[in-house]
Amino acid sequence: MREVRLGLAGFGTIGTGVVKLLEGLGPALARRLGFRLKLAQVADVDLNRDRGVAVPRELFTTDAFALVSDPQIDVVIELIGGCNVARRLVLAALRAGKSVVTANKALLAVHGQEIFRSAEENKLDVGFEASVGGGIPIVRTLRQGLSGDRVRAVYGIVNGTSNYILTQMSEQEAEFEPVLRRAQAEGLAEADPSFDVDGIDAAHKLTLLIQLAFGVYVPFEQIPTEGIRHVTPLDIRFARELGYVIKLLAIAKLHGREVEARVHPTMVPRKHVLADVKGAYNGITVDGEALGQTFYYGLGAGMMPTATAVLADVIEVARNRVYGSSGATPPLGYPIGEQKRARLRPLERCESEFYLRLHAVDRPGVLGQIASILGRRQISIAAVTQHGNGEGGVVPVVMRTHRALERNLRLALREIARLRVIRKPVGVIRIEESLGGAS
Repeated sequence: MREVRLGLAGFGTIGTGVVKLLEGLGPALARRLGFRLKLAQVADVDLNRDRGVAVPRELFTTDAFALVSDPQIDVVIELIGGCNVARRLVLAALRAGKSVVTANKALLAVHGQEIFRSAEENKLDVGFEASVGGGIPIVRTLRQGLSGDRVRAVYGIVNGTSNYILTQMSEQEAEFEPVLRRAQAEGLAEADPSFDVDGIDAAHKLTLLIQLAFGVYVPFEQIPTEGIRHVTPLDIRFARELGYVIKLLAIAKLHGREVEARVHPTMVPRKHVLADVKGAYNGITVDGEALGQTFYYGLGAGMMPTATAVLADVIEVARNRVYGSSGATPPLGYPIGEQKRARLRPLERCESEFYLRLHAVDRPGVLGQIASILGRRQISIAAVTQHGNGEGGVVPVVMRTHRALERNLRLALREIARLRVIRKPVGVIRIEESLGGAS
């Protein structure tokens, strides 16, 4: 039986999961595919750590580029993470005639254009299902399943760590920092959690979703991105009273020749399907012109969910190699030369409803001052809520606005911050009352 030889670069958590799947499913996969997937070489900086899987010592190397130079390797699986070394490794693999499978969303968000172009030029495949949504097959869905529709919007929860933290804060009425430390202790958050809790990871993934959904390119660094560090139990409590749940959302909408793209905490209506996506799960909604809304849900991180997505890509690129169709379909589902660089709609021109949390001195006329400033900026108030008497004569006040331009809100907040009766920075969370498509 024919073999497709695999070189695994990166034997961490996900790499270990891939090896476990190959060991457990190997014979069944061979019968199904008509050829064997053979792990031929493993590269990692740590060759001694016990991963709980038996890999022959002769397969190990500390030189990831040995996978590229070995003429016997057919497919390179890149799981080392980061951008610099990973970029050189992937490009070298493609130049050497080897298809690539990667879970590296940061790499593709920053260097994807170069990598996808190289794959097309060398008539090879780049599989990256595991880079967005863990085990959710959202890349295949957008590249193939929904290719007959015009996607108007794609949005959802794409970072399991931040979703776990917000879920725990909501269910336990806990502060951000203790929940973050617990997530780190449980292995759900990195020692440096910045990529997850500051929205960077979600923005990486949104960059890829935009290319798949709309066929356009928006540079990652231009996407307005805001994390969850400023969300408080008070915000969560007020959200619940108003009928919302707070989620970190990645949102992209198509407006003619413009793309609206943003990552930030969002108040989602309690009745919306995304409100029930809890813990480390991801949920992604795609709004198509013909099909309407479809929803994709599953574990967005972790060893086995991500490893299943990696193995699915390995199977696809191996099939293409065996049957002589490598590179027949471009990595994004369309030629990179047909991709347009989209005009990104500035955040200040985006509209939404807003939740405002203020700590103001409890005296007559204060609300009137705030309302007057908002009114001058064409921002109307939908509701006002005040809880308790506060401390030292300062009370928390929550306002919910009607739809308003982001630019007008920013101008109003600058004026409000200068009021002597305001004691803390104003907390702002956007409200998406009717998540869906755009014009």
